[in-house]
Amino acid sequence: MNYFSTRDTTLSVSSAEAIVRGLSKDGGLFCPESIPKLTDDEKKYLLDASYRERAAFVLGKFLTDFSEEELCDFSEKAYGNGKFDSDATAPVHMLEPNLGVLELWHGPTCAFKDMALQMLPHLLSAALKKTGEKRCASILVATSGDTGKAALEGFADVEGTKIAVFYPKDGVSKIQERQMTTQSGENVYVSSVVGNFDDVQSAMKEIFSDEEIRGKASDNGCIFSSANSINWGRAVPQIAYYVSGYFDLLKSGSISENDEINVCVPTGNFGNILAAFYAREMGIPIKKFICASNSNNVLTDFFNTGKYDKCREFHVTTSPAMDILISSNLERLIFNLSGNDDKTVKKYMSKLKSDGAYTVSAEIFEKISELFYGGCCNDDETLKTISNVFSEHNYLIDTHTAVGVNVYRKYVKETGDEAVTLLASTASPFKFADSVLSALGIDITSGGEELLRILSKTTGQKIPAPLASIFEKEERFVNTTTREELPDVVLKFTEGAL
Repeated sequence: MNYFSTRDTTLSVSSAEAIVRGLSKDGGLFCPESIPKLTDDEKKYLLDASYRERAAFVLGKFLTDFSEEELCDFSEKAYGNGKFDSDATAPVHMLEPNLGVLELWHGPTCAFKDMALQMLPHLLSAALKKTGEKRCASILVATSGDTGKAALEGFADVEGTKIAVFYPKDGVSKIQERQMTTQSGENVYVSSVVGNFDDVQSAMKEIFSDEEIRGKASDNGCIFSSANSINWGRAVPQIAYYVSGYFDLLKSGSISENDEINVCVPTGNFGNILAAFYAREMGIPIKKFICASNSNNVLTDFFNTGKYDKCREFHVTTSPAMDILISSNLERLIFNLSGNDDKTVKKYMSKLKSDGAYTVSAEIFEKISELFYGGCCNDDETLKTISNVFSEHNYLIDTHTAVGVNVYRKYVKETGDEAVTLLASTASPFKFADSVLSALGIDITSGGEELLRILSKTTGQKIPAPLASIFEKEERFVNTTTREELPDVVLKFTEGAL
């Protein structure tokens, strides 16, 4: 299967090439030429398969450059060997009869990004060999919190790669920051950037599409690649957990074979919910996508009006991984719903860059309205939701998951649709201990490691092992740079000068 750029379908590459490049040279995102469909026999196999088997199978449908043996091996390495603290890898917890929480935070960094970023290094290393690439893959990552640590953990000391992670200064939680700044590995670099996530992400995309910078990096023996969800190798493993979650619901008897489900996802960059959309295109019976946003509600407005407008106030919230106004992966959805119309997509993305906004056609908006519901909630609602869920169910959720629960409940109240819903839970509550404690009415007078202890004592839940030791580690990276300086910093990184 080949992959097209969303902005120029004449740019066609193999799956291995798409993974190596990360982003097309024209700034577009790579999308599969078609979406593979599940047969009845394949669905029967997936029903009784393990998570590792399901993941390898889904990847094999999209990544045709890779053998079944390779993908099974990668799946075992990514999700086996005790890396996840649940045998199910991504278990479904039935919070209510019609609400199943897909727990995506059982991996080594306690966030959903592990589901893809434990797999991506294996895919990229193999893809480099398949494409005959001899240069070092320099992984450039813009992160709003969780992607950074998960990417660092996945790529640390991986042969043939080096990774630089950039995050918005004062724009991530203290625990997220500590996870990144204490990262071990000889091939890693971390820096904060003055500004918000959109500033960092836009700078990274400009660097990827700048021929002069790419040429200088090549002279330094490096080729740029990405671990963000703009990289198809990061996106495709996420499809697997929605496929797996559906079959877990079916196997447990929470739904019957002919039942449609809804999927609710707290999202900022749109990659996580897009993966669910691709699962639907494969044949998973999903009726509605509930897109949950915090106060940075650009996606909510888009799904209600058809106009994407990033020209608005930026809010720093208690759910920082969603503090985003430019949702990069929305480009892939529009590409699909427009019938792979690269000219239309390119026009919209050009308008976004020049005017800060674009409005999709009536035809595209009609398709979007049939499939998507957009909702949002503010910080007060988020914290109240954490408190309510804990008091009602003795179940602790983080701030991002709380946004999802809150918007899900608004959707049910507004529409009366009580279909069984799979809700993506994206992080351990301990990663946002200060906000969670505040939600539970606990006065915070200390910080750091003490917060984790207080939350554990208050709720009776154990501190996840990956978080328990981060405050004992020495900080290696205390760098701060500006958006304007990023191209020079990246080139120094490729030179090995950082």
